[in-house]
Amino acid sequence: MQSLTFLSDETDNFPPVNCALEEPNGLLAVGGDLSPKRLLNAYYNGIFPWFNEDDPILWWSPNPRAIIVPSQLHISRSLAKFNRKHSWKITINHAFDQVIHQCAKLRANEQGTWITKTIEQAYIQLHRLGHAHSIEVWEDEILIGGLYGIKMGKVFCGESMFHTKTNASKIAMIALDKHLQDSGYELLDTQLMNPHLLSMGAKEISREDFIQLLSVLRDQNTIENCWQPAVLRE
Repeated sequence: MQSLTFLSDETDNFPPVNCALEEPNGLLAVGGDLSPKRLLNAYYNGIFPWFNEDDPILWWSPNPRAIIVPSQLHISRSLAKFNRKHSWKITINHAFDQVIHQCAKLRANEQGTWITKTIEQAYIQLHRLGHAHSIEVWEDEILIGGLYGIKMGKVFCGESMFHTKTNASKIAMIALDKHLQDSGYELLDTQLMNPHLLSMGAKEISREDFIQLLSVLRDQNTIENCWQPAVLRE
């Protein structure tokens, strides 16, 4: 019989991911904190936090897992044409705090958000420590889209994205995909499948296969300083 693990503040250890519940899919553990050490340990082992404002901290490792292989992003003809036509500015790590705040705000407007103030502050801290990164899309110096995630060796763990102008988050995904290719990344973890990701080429693999890939890639190096703040497109 499956049972949940309850974490204490004294240990950063998680149970093996194959102990996760089948229903709800992937729920592995409850409790603990969102310290950088615990968060990085979670991502290193294929686990991520996801919980609502009034919930305890919940840790997940779903089966199957949604991924995108850099260079295999699907860009429709209409999106490629849109990207060529719109000369939006694209940057790396110019506005991480704004991106995660906009992601939280968008989700709250739609259906409530799992990006609580606690989550925001935890990932901002990871960003300042050099582990979390953002891609931004700008129109006339106004932030209109973006995404953020965690680097883990040659894996980039995508967390959330937003847009206030049509296709701005997709343009951010195109920029991310190229940046990951150029920087030596081999896997984009998108966690759970949704129609948006499916349309852009995401596929599902078993948790076992994902963990095997992660175990190979998580300790490998990418191009040095590839997440230095930069302008990708003026």
